[in-house]
Amino acid sequence: MPRPAFRHIALPSQVPYVDRMPPEARATRRRLRACHECDWLMALPPLHSGEQAVCPRCGHAEVRRHRYPAQRSLALAIAALASLAIAAAFPFLAFSVRGVGNRIELTQTATDLIGHHAPLVAIVVLLTILVLPTLYLLAVVWLQIGLLSGHPLPASRSAARALAHLQPWMMADVFLIGTLVSLIKIVGLAQIELGPAFWAFGAFAVLLLATTQSVDRDWLWFALAGEPPAPEGSQTGRPAAPQGLTGCHTCGLVGRLDAGGHGQCQRCGEPLHARRPHSLQRTWALLAAAAVLYIPANVYPIMTTVSLGRASPSTIVGGIVELIEMGSLPVALVILVASVIVPIGKLLALAWLCLMAPRAHALKAPVRTRLYRITEFIGRWSMVDIFVVAILVALIRAGNLMAVEPGPAAVAFGSVVVLTMLAAMTFDPRLIWDGTTSTADEEAPHERHAP
Repeated sequence: MPRPAFRHIALPSQVPYVDRMPPEARATRRRLRACHECDWLMALPPLHSGEQAVCPRCGHAEVRRHRYPAQRSLALAIAALASLAIAAAFPFLAFSVRGVGNRIELTQTATDLIGHHAPLVAIVVLLTILVLPTLYLLAVVWLQIGLLSGHPLPASRSAARALAHLQPWMMADVFLIGTLVSLIKIVGLAQIELGPAFWAFGAFAVLLLATTQSVDRDWLWFALAGEPPAPEGSQTGRPAAPQGLTGCHTCGLVGRLDAGGHGQCQRCGEPLHARRPHSLQRTWALLAAAAVLYIPANVYPIMTTVSLGRASPSTIVGGIVELIEMGSLPVALVILVASVIVPIGKLLALAWLCLMAPRAHALKAPVRTRLYRITEFIGRWSMVDIFVVAILVALIRAGNLMAVEPGPAAVAFGSVVVLTMLAAMTFDPRLIWDGTTSTADEEAPHERHAP
């Protein structure tokens, strides 16, 4: 029998991994950025792996350079998706008391709320711990596979835009803390069993956080669409808005605005504004709505425990007192901070920032900016109480012996958390710096022009 003939195919000597060529190695012109927090226009310096470019005016980290950004984020995203698949396929938690027990899966923490007339809370839980993280990870995988192959896949720019919008609403880590708080609350009343999904979800929460930290947005957009030339006449070492410029909040590109202070990003297509339209008015409206809803969130019970036919409603503050009486002081402190101190502090902080925004004061601008960063960061952690309710409602199902029902305060408090997060997003921190003359303004050179 004749031997089959094989055709020799010449392979390229090097696979075109685009992440081997960072923007610094490929760009032939200076790359400008306008700080999203103080509007300072600066030229990005050459960065090596592990380095970051920080705004000289307010200290905001503009760009972080990672080593092997495509391979790293792709591997982490795939591992996170695998962990989530395991968490969704196996039992999550189980409990038993006096021979009566219940076993739940991860998805039941959301679906069981629908049967208890809390569909809005169920939707929030489902979106924040499952749907949005899955979409984010799939977008990362889609983008990095295309970039590693040297040919971006269809809709890559839309996927890249989605990353920035999805990230603030993913709360797997907060849900994990809520699970631990729930277990501590009932560990003395029943026997608890941690299923395989619990450990898988813990791994998923860690991997999801690592994935978000590994995504190099500057490299990603440069690899997808390059970088158009900087607007003519732009001067670094000065605020961008007086020059008719602004930085895109999605891809970072500096763009020219029209006479009305609006425009469109040349690279990602997002709308551009010198300042977020009606920022203070929208923030005030959201804060007012959150403040109104915070009253029923504390007056009405957030959940009701039914034991031997006797109902015991529990408010947020009442639950904290019960934890203290049980001797769980650390857990009570966590709930106190997340459900009382953080929401009230966030309302007061954002209200103060809105009041002080029109008052230019260079010495207070850095302090107010740091306050804004803290406010924006801590807001999502108030969801701990909502996740505790979702877990206990699904898990504590022992017939007439013991059960937990969601209370009307759950919807109100969940709305407070969402509204305060939206308020922080609509507030434009660049308003803090408008009209100020900081040390960076005086020391930074003003004569440098972009080519």
